[in-house]
Amino acid sequence: MDLVVLYLLLPVAAASGWWIGRRGPCRKPDTTLPAFSSDYFKGLNFLLNEQTDKAIDVFVKMLEVDSDTVEAHLALGNLFRRRGEGERAIRIHQNLIARPSLSKSQRTLALFELGQDYLRAGLLDRAETLFEELLKHDNFRAEALEKLLDIYQQEKEWEKAIDVARRIEAQTGKKMNVLLAQFYCELGDGLRAARDLRAAGKMAKRALSYDQRCVRASLLQADVDKSHGDDKAAIKSLKQVEHQDADFLPEVIGPLLSGYQALGRTNEAEQYLDHLLEHHQGITPLLALAELLEQRDGEQVASERIVAFLRQRPSVRGLDRLIELHLENSDGAARENLLILKELTRRLLENKAPYRCTHCGFKAKTLQWQCPGCKQWTTVRPVQGVVGE
Repeated sequence: MDLVVLYLLLPVAAASGWWIGRRGPCRKPDTTLPAFSSDYFKGLNFLLNEQTDKAIDVFVKMLEVDSDTVEAHLALGNLFRRRGEGERAIRIHQNLIARPSLSKSQRTLALFELGQDYLRAGLLDRAETLFEELLKHDNFRAEALEKLLDIYQQEKEWEKAIDVARRIEAQTGKKMNVLLAQFYCELGDGLRAARDLRAAGKMAKRALSYDQRCVRASLLQADVDKSHGDDKAAIKSLKQVEHQDADFLPEVIGPLLSGYQALGRTNEAEQYLDHLLEHHQGITPLLALAELLEQRDGEQVASERIVAFLRQRPSVRGLDRLIELHLENSDGAARENLLILKELTRRLLENKAPYRCTHCGFKAKTLQWQCPGCKQWTTVRPVQGVVGE
């Protein structure tokens, strides 16, 4: 890519060399051939020898900022930004903006590129100022809003992010419901941490008003209900997850059992787990049900239920739990063999991240609503398969 950009710059550099030659004191009045400067040939030599950095330096010095070379400067600035050389990109774009000869459209474009330089360099305050200025220009309003949304997410300024997301929706017609729901959940999590449970509950409801399938909002609402001592309401919120996104059922099993047990309604918990296994399967509800069966009917009944599941759907977690149950009543060589198998399943599970981003493949030990790798929302999900759910 670097070489492609440089080859595109060659005609501009050639024109600059010719222009410099025309202005030189040694030019004869009747000269008609272009007089290339020595710098041009020096830069060309660097380029042909694949000394890209040196070639760039030479061509930058040669380019005079006028209407014919603005695009060349923009191309060089973008090249530096992509190469991670933020300071050089910033310097080129700042020099462009300082030139009084720029047209309005050229200056606006240079401002946008400089804003991207600042954003890439982590200078968020400077980038925010430039993109706010660009909101005044129709041609860049949509792009500036997108950049501001990125900045406010990085700064965790969720109220500002909500405002910008709404403006993007109004400006472009792009649906922002999923993002808005996540931003309200972020506000709700902050309020819950501050023990303002009433306000946190309002944020959860507002998130659901934007995205009825927002699992995170249901989990937040259930946690608020539980904190208020309303286990019945918490169970109702948790059961919504089955219809919102069944892949996230593992996240609700623990809180559901806790709520049912607090109400003394363990039989209902068993019935609901049976329902989940019938319609969605999954190893987490199976293991929860096996625990209830062991407490009520003993190890043998729990083992039989796990075995029946494993015959239809192999699972390392299921096998691991089955080994644990058999270890309780084994000794001698049989116990030694089971301990070997137990160590094997332990290592398999220990090295396997239970969550994975479906967008970039990032693996996580805990559930992240925004992927730390690609910054996408709601793409990190429980892993499915033999070593997963």
